[in-house]
Amino acid sequence: MKLISEQKAIELANARKGAFAAKIGERFEHRAKSCATCEVKGSCCTDVHFVNVRITRLEARAINAVLSELPEEARTRVTERIRNSAERLENEKRAEAKFACPLFERDLGCLVHGKAKPLPCITHACYERPQDLPPDELLAAEEAQMLRLERRAYGRNFAALPIPLALETYG
Repeated sequence: MKLISEQKAIELANARKGAFAAKIGERFEHRAKSCATCEVKGSCCTDVHFVNVRITRLEARAINAVLSELPEEARTRVTERIRNSAERLENEKRAEAKFACPLFERDLGCLVHGKAKPLPCITHACYERPQDLPPDELLAAEEAQMLRLERRAYGRNFAALPIPLALETYG
């Protein structure tokens, strides 16, 4: 296996995610309730009893690159949320851990939406009927591709961790 640089892997991952988001948008999101109509914006992202998204090291590095470009004030706020969430998660069983996503900013929305949004978040929307959801196989196939890119960048895969722990651990 030929290794590639982390930066190249991030670029390839982000391009794949863009294509995946377009596919999900075209094929499924028209069946979902619009986020603009939600009574409590971001409630699905900030519900501490609901969110359990895990990300790879490569995804964490891509997210941290986007966060490093934020204005200092926003970067400070998100870093504090990440730190606080990671501390709480350290005391829970990781497989069951749920958290409010630290990447969601009340007035801005998802801070990495168009640049490094985690794969499970791309498939999430408010679908009324289970049959309208994107098939799990679509997400699984993309996650497998992400793992291949991670192996090409680092020579191996790392444990997928809850977003806050991944951002702290894989910095």
